[in-house]
Amino acid sequence: MVDIKMGDCWSNTKDQFDNLEKHTQWGIEFVERYNKFVKDRTEIEISYAKQLRNLSKKYQPKKNSREEEEQRYTSCQAFLAILNEMNDYAGQHEVIAENMSGLIFAELSRYIQELKQERKSHFQEGRRAQQHIESCWKQLENSKRRFERDCKEAERAQQHFEKMDNDLNVTKADVEKARQQAHTRHQMASDSKNEYSSVLQNFNKEQHEHYFTNIPNIFQKIQDLDERRIVKIGESMKTFSEVDRQVIPIIGKCLDGITKAAESIDEKHDTQLVIEAFKSGFEQPGDVEFEDFSQPMKRTVSESSLSNSRSDGKQESKGGKSKGKLWPFIKKNKGSGPEDFSNLPPEQRRKKLQQKIDEINKEIQKESDQKDGLIKMKDVYIKNPQLGRPETVDPRLAEIEQTIEKLRQESQKFEAWLAEVEGRLPVRTDQPKRSSEMHELQSTTVNNCAQDRESPDGSYTEEQNQDPELKVAAQCEFDDEFDDEEILAAIGTCKAMYPFEGQNEGTIAMAEGETLSVIEEDKGDGWTRVRRNEDEEGYVPTSYVEVYLDRNTKGAMTYI
Repeated sequence: MVDIKMGDCWSNTKDQFDNLEKHTQWGIEFVERYNKFVKDRTEIEISYAKQLRNLSKKYQPKKNSREEEEQRYTSCQAFLAILNEMNDYAGQHEVIAENMSGLIFAELSRYIQELKQERKSHFQEGRRAQQHIESCWKQLENSKRRFERDCKEAERAQQHFEKMDNDLNVTKADVEKARQQAHTRHQMASDSKNEYSSVLQNFNKEQHEHYFTNIPNIFQKIQDLDERRIVKIGESMKTFSEVDRQVIPIIGKCLDGITKAAESIDEKHDTQLVIEAFKSGFEQPGDVEFEDFSQPMKRTVSESSLSNSRSDGKQESKGGKSKGKLWPFIKKNKGSGPEDFSNLPPEQRRKKLQQKIDEINKEIQKESDQKDGLIKMKDVYIKNPQLGRPETVDPRLAEIEQTIEKLRQESQKFEAWLAEVEGRLPVRTDQPKRSSEMHELQSTTVNNCAQDRESPDGSYTEEQNQDPELKVAAQCEFDDEFDDEEILAAIGTCKAMYPFEGQNEGTIAMAEGETLSVIEEDKGDGWTRVRRNEDEEGYVPTSYVEVYLDRNTKGAMTYI
């Protein structure tokens, strides 16, 4: 009965260890599976962030392209802001990936190794305890069997002695021998009994300690290990949520920025930019007068009509001031067009000329910088002949000076055409002057004005065989046209937000808070024409003033 109970108990304990070993192994595998999930989520976040950044980069406006010019429109600016916000949005997903990798994946990987090592230690301790109690049990079994065997041997020896003692045919020596044998067997049985008793007491002590102390402690350690594993994975899951939650405010700001960008779109502003970019500058044609062919009278055509004949256009060009132009119906020239852009509408022509002047000025500045560098190099050679010969720089300096002179002449030519388009007389000192010197522009303009004639189709042709007297007359007509220029009426007012010294010729100084009359809007070059006290005019930076235009005085603005 004792054997059965002890065997069942040991078998039960062994089964418990096997079950616990399987369960704890499953627990570790579960943590590893969850950690693999976190790693995959991290890789997804990194990939998503990379794709978002590539998407934002893909749709960024390209430099030196039409897309960069489109950034004037508020809708394009809003889209650019959205792309920047998406770039920041991608950065937050990179933060998520970084935090998950450091706070969860790396931490769990380290914890799993510690968990495996601790689990291995606990089950090794349990197996040692199990082996020890089994060893004690085997020792007890051996002692018990030996005691049983000795008892049986003593019993048989006693029976043999008694049998020999009662047999008359047996010698006294044989009886004495049987008696001694029985005594020895009894002594051995007594010793085995004492040994068995001692081993039994020791086993009971070991068994009690095994089942009530060692095994419960080991099971408790395994339970603590499993509970800590469960707590750890719960904390990791909570961290998994907090990593996302930490970036939600910043992601919310990104989304707010996208909403703000969308709300900043101004359709009126964008359409006004289209108007400014493509307006022709033509005045609206007047009414066509009725021509009565029933009366024998000279037929006349309204000066403002768009049906002027080619011969009328020639007379107007010879007579001084031109009247109505046929530009809206001009057939555009194929190819690059004339150098002075005379095939374009007035406003578009002005912009092209100004753009060309700016390009030439940049080239002049570039050549001037090279010239300054060569001059410094020559000075160094003069002071230190061992570094080089100064005369080797002279050919390059001469070449650059010729280039600069050609560019200046080119700039003066375009400045003359621009002055003609804008209707300003170069010789007047109270008119604003552009980037090049106006006294140089004056001579070029006077020389060109007699040669560049306006043809009926709106272009300019140079008449090489024109009579010198006609050239002088044309020059006089040019001067008279600008001398009779009327004073421009104010189209609004402006208030100076910053002080401006106005040191350059053609500009006007102003104090902060001063109110001036606006007589000409900004044409796209960043300058606004203003007047003070009806006799002082000049240009001020548009960004320095706050303009209030009177819409009733501006006139109608039309598309091309």
